[in-house]
Amino acid sequence: MEAPDGKKPVRKRRIFRIIILGLLLVFVIMQFIQPGKNNQNYNMSNDITMVVPVPDSVHQLLKKACYNCHSNQTNYPWYANIQPLGWWLRDHIREGKSHLNFQEFALVEPKPGTPYSTKALRQDHKLEEVYEQVESHEMPLVSYTRIHSEAKLNKQQEKTLLEWVNTARKDLAENSKK
Repeated sequence: MEAPDGKKPVRKRRIFRIIILGLLLVFVIMQFIQPGKNNQNYNMSNDITMVVPVPDSVHQLLKKACYNCHSNQTNYPWYANIQPLGWWLRDHIREGKSHLNFQEFALVEPKPGTPYSTKALRQDHKLEEVYEQVESHEMPLVSYTRIHSEAKLNKQQEKTLLEWVNTARKDLAENSKK
């Protein structure tokens, strides 16, 4: 309802200003609560390259398209320092690493009582998932490649990665028989 002079009542404007200032204050305070970064030591002793052969060309593809979310080393964009985006990125990276961490591939544990009861079977399953995710274009995520266009795989890169996964799975099977 407008006042007789055509202006909004002073009380409504004051409440609106208080709400805006309160939201701005919350946003500023949020900036002081920074999440930890996924930049651990770049230890390669448990990397996938220690388990199966990974040609340099494939390793570069993995680093370019996968390692930011699936390793212990993330190259953060500038907006990772703006909250709540930084919190969202932290959770996204944690989730990605919980599914697969290329730098800890040698540490994958078997799951007794499942079809993945040995380390080799579980590692094979992880590689099978990589194949499925790349083949179905679910990875790298579209939301990621929109911002990181360098991570988008072209058809040839996808083919190279898929062929490597098949070879790596065969190598893993052969090594587990020894």
